[in-house]
Amino acid sequence: MERTVIAVDIAKKVFQLHWVDVETGCIERLRLKRAKLLEWFANRTTALVEMEACGGAHDWARALFEFGHEVRLISPRKVRPFVQRNKTDAADAQAIWTASQQPGMRFVPVKTEAQQIVLSLHRLRAQLMKTRIMQTNELRGLLYEFGIVLPEGRVALLGALPDAMSDARVRLPPMLMDSLDEQVRRIQQLQADIDIIERRLSQQMRDIPACKAVAQIPGVGLLTATAVVASMGTPTAFKDAREFAAWVGLVPRQTGTGGRVKQLGISKRGDAYLRTLLMHGARSVVIRSKDGSTWPWLAALLQRRPYSVAVAAVANKLARTIWAVLARGQVWRPEAWQAAR
Repeated sequence: MERTVIAVDIAKKVFQLHWVDVETGCIERLRLKRAKLLEWFANRTTALVEMEACGGAHDWARALFEFGHEVRLISPRKVRPFVQRNKTDAADAQAIWTASQQPGMRFVPVKTEAQQIVLSLHRLRAQLMKTRIMQTNELRGLLYEFGIVLPEGRVALLGALPDAMSDARVRLPPMLMDSLDEQVRRIQQLQADIDIIERRLSQQMRDIPACKAVAQIPGVGLLTATAVVASMGTPTAFKDAREFAAWVGLVPRQTGTGGRVKQLGISKRGDAYLRTLLMHGARSVVIRSKDGSTWPWLAALLQRRPYSVAVAAVANKLARTIWAVLARGQVWRPEAWQAAR
């Protein structure tokens, strides 16, 4: 028997449902309060539920799994082209249903609660990092106004800060110095908070075998290992390593007409945070291998391609290697990289 496809436009209070009755072909629409949604699905036969991958979608998906329903999450970018005329809850639910019927539609893997917890720690750390950068730049700018120049970079700045503050105390009034001292304490507290989150992520990596397996790959450290395991959901959701690399946005964009296809730079689709971590990891691999003693193929690549292109290629290779380790349950083998081209 064909299962009913039910599209759900989730919200904070009122949910809009849209489906087509498989027996009569009639279009059905229903509005439900948040507290009534699970009760309604619990009393229905198992269905295929489609939702946008937005806030709260993964939690709702896990709840519906318990009632035997299959849930698929669609990226909002894939749904938007199917919204007709006015953007209402009913129109959004209909667009979700229509988008789910398209051939070749890609769906977002449903994450477990543990994966969402790890990603939440990453988001908190990223926000603290942005705030710390703003605070250090503010301190650097204020001191520069009085002729005190601090070096770029957090480590260099903290090293030069004691002498700079001593110089400032000689020249500046106590009223301003008290405020500058408070700014320094804010920066130090932000760093302490970041260190605490990193220790929690370290604990997660020790507890999750997949993170430990991925961390054996060159260029993959604490942040990349925990982020990639939490972001990709189920590794087998991707049919091969190239599909995972494309999901991260590390494959070339393509444009063409008349049967001629031209490859451009990387697509930069998908999770920008995960792609940034992989690019940083690839950059560290390239820097350590410039002499060619570790991986001759990488030294040869640097000779015939620009530095940034080589970094993007290594990031793509990191993504593929990570998928192979996680999807196939293998350990990273250095000899596989030695023979790479």
